[in-house]
Amino acid sequence: MRKYFFVFFTLAVITLLSAGCLRRGSSASPQGKTDGPDEFEVVVKADKLKIYFIPKNMGNAYFDALSSGFYSAMTQLGEDNFQYYYTGPDTAEAASQIPFLEEAIQDKADAVFIAANSSSALNETFDKARKQGIRIYIINQDIPDNEARRDAAIMPVDFNTIGDSLISDLGRQMNYEGKFAILSATEDAPDQNTWIDLVKQELYGDPQYSGMELVEVVYGDDQHEKSTEEAKALLQRQPDLKGLLVPTAVGLPAAAAIIREKGLSGKIKITGLGLPSEMAEFILDGTCESFQLWNPPYEGQIGVYLVWAEKRLGFNPVPGARFSAGRLGDYEILPNGQILTLKSPMVYNLSNIREYAILF
Repeated sequence: MRKYFFVFFTLAVITLLSAGCLRRGSSASPQGKTDGPDEFEVVVKADKLKIYFIPKNMGNAYFDALSSGFYSAMTQLGEDNFQYYYTGPDTAEAASQIPFLEEAIQDKADAVFIAANSSSALNETFDKARKQGIRIYIINQDIPDNEARRDAAIMPVDFNTIGDSLISDLGRQMNYEGKFAILSATEDAPDQNTWIDLVKQELYGDPQYSGMELVEVVYGDDQHEKSTEEAKALLQRQPDLKGLLVPTAVGLPAAAAIIREKGLSGKIKITGLGLPSEMAEFILDGTCESFQLWNPPYEGQIGVYLVWAEKRLGFNPVPGARFSAGRLGDYEILPNGQILTLKSPMVYNLSNIREYAILF
């Protein structure tokens, strides 16, 4: 039985359908500065835009946060214009998303946003969907070497900055000496694999990291329980471990909890990518000095505005073209078909964790 969760927004009253409606809204950049007109017109259509968001796996707080961005943008543009489905597999295996993508095809979706568990396993299904006119947007990552199988990719940040940013943070905390390990998501996860490759490039290419040794890469499959077990086993195998790098929002709090439970807070430096709401307790008690991320809700907001621009405003997403994402400002389609939500990751620590923990 498939796991199926959806939100269905009711139609506006007949008078609004015939006359349209004017909604007030402010436009602000991701930094919170005003940027753009204070008003924009939203015409309510009788036919709703049908949007699917298929995460790597359900029950994942990171993707719940990203999904909240879809809701936010749909509220700004008029809830009555959308039919939104947030559905996906329980586990993050390479092919586990195929049945949910097939469901979107059967349902004649306008657009599918998917955080792919594999860079190639979904290719045939992507082709099938696009032949039927369904827009395929990779979100929170891309599908390396298979970009021709999607229409665009909404990136959380410029991934070229991630490797240097992560290893730099860990290196500083470790005083650039000692053994460290990586706890990742799945072995096939294209985003995490890209980041790990970038970390390795910096580690082996920059002399300042010559005193650091990467001893293992293990995988928690983006599941809390498995990430917890992998962290426990890793600490047993590597008793002299000095650092742990966790580029997954599920694995980071799971590993931090084990480090604290074992009385190793401060002795093993831990950093990576995580949600402020889930990492706040570990920052406040000293288990984790700092970690990084972007702003997941922004990705969902940009996605809705992109569909709106294409389906309602006639926007053609060719390289160099720009579209409005409402309060977040304007975004450009890059030559590789990507859209960058932010240019570099944000660092979360004692100075700002309380502020962001209440947001996502």
